[in-house]
Amino acid sequence: MLWFLFYNNKLLVKINNGNIAIPNKEDLTGLEIQLEREIYINGLDNPPCFAAEFTNAPQWLPDSFNYMSLRKLFIKSGNDTFGMAGRAYQIMHWVRTHQFCGKCGSPMNNKVDELAIKCPNCGTTIYPRISPAVIVAVVKEDKLLLARNVNFPNSFYSVLAGFVEPGETLEECVHREVKEEVGIEVKNIKYFGSQPWPFPDSLMIGFTAEYAGGEIAVDTLELSTADWFSCSNLPANIPNNKTIAGRLIEWFLLEGTYGLCSNNKR
Repeated sequence: MLWFLFYNNKLLVKINNGNIAIPNKEDLTGLEIQLEREIYINGLDNPPCFAAEFTNAPQWLPDSFNYMSLRKLFIKSGNDTFGMAGRAYQIMHWVRTHQFCGKCGSPMNNKVDELAIKCPNCGTTIYPRISPAVIVAVVKEDKLLLARNVNFPNSFYSVLAGFVEPGETLEECVHREVKEEVGIEVKNIKYFGSQPWPFPDSLMIGFTAEYAGGEIAVDTLELSTADWFSCSNLPANIPNNKTIAGRLIEWFLLEGTYGLCSNNKR
């Protein structure tokens, strides 16, 4: 039985010889912590897993224990560990922000037969929230469109992304986000893949697309700059391939629209 425990949005982990592990019930023996909002979070093919928060930081932790942010865990751990930790974080965020019924205001209870919370007064049942967002690699001949978000470090570039709006298909969202952010039209939109992104509750849905027309006109409320980059002059600071953004850029380098980059990789 594993426990994903969060304190101030950081996960309590065990680190032995650089290896990161999630504590089990025996590991927690002797720690003077009071758990809040405990919930069973298991998916398929995993040992029993629970998530909880605590607000009273213990005065003493074993030498192998430490607190780690989810972003640091993403960089340092394997995909399985981060996947379950991300699931735990997302579920805890959902439970924390849905403590009361939105219909009648009563305190919510965990359901025992499924991952949901239910109002004991009016019966309203709420399931975990997922916020879908598209992320797209736009290619123009032998160049890839990259942009720098206003919140990015000065040298960091990535592909375009944005949240899906109510009543909108994923393809319509791709068209709208690209048009809104950089003023161009795209065509030949193709599904690429997806990635859960628990910051705090996104599902990133990746696409590739081809340039169809227009000139770059940057929405300065969201982006500081955007431009076309060839295989040989990509910015030095781009997402790594553990992210779907990085994998989209890697797709451009290895395949591109016509395989133009395969013999000219960075």
